[in-house]
Amino acid sequence: MNAPAPFAAHKLIRFHHCDPAGIVFYPQYFILFNELVEDWFDRGLGIDFARLHVDQKRGVPMRRLECDFLSPSRIGERLTFTLAVKKIGNSSLTAEVEAAAGGIVRVRATLVLVYLSLETHRPVPFTEELRTKLARFVV
Repeated sequence: MNAPAPFAAHKLIRFHHCDPAGIVFYPQYFILFNELVEDWFDRGLGIDFARLHVDQKRGVPMRRLECDFLSPSRIGERLTFTLAVKKIGNSSLTAEVEAAAGGIVRVRATLVLVYLSLETHRPVPFTEELRTKLARFVV
């Protein structure tokens, strides 16, 4: 079994992420965070994010998000986003996210994700199988 490690994904900063000054317009980071969570489910946890929603009627919306914008990111840069699980509760988890390029952390965030039923819109407990998969990213 591999030692726990953060999930990492590379994301190109595109024109649509930027303001007229050519730097990432800060709300676009929230979209990138959500993309990171989808990538983590698909590639890190091995759970098809679309099927989770459509077939299993489960979702993982952000309940809380704290964010520090540390340095600007510019169009054409490739940022490495990392996601590390800090806490797993009954039906929620806390994750720390960083995005960096050139050795400089550009943005750091703490996300609280809730596992919920899309039918009732109420939290549901993590399955043991999912909890085991999540634990691989606790650092």
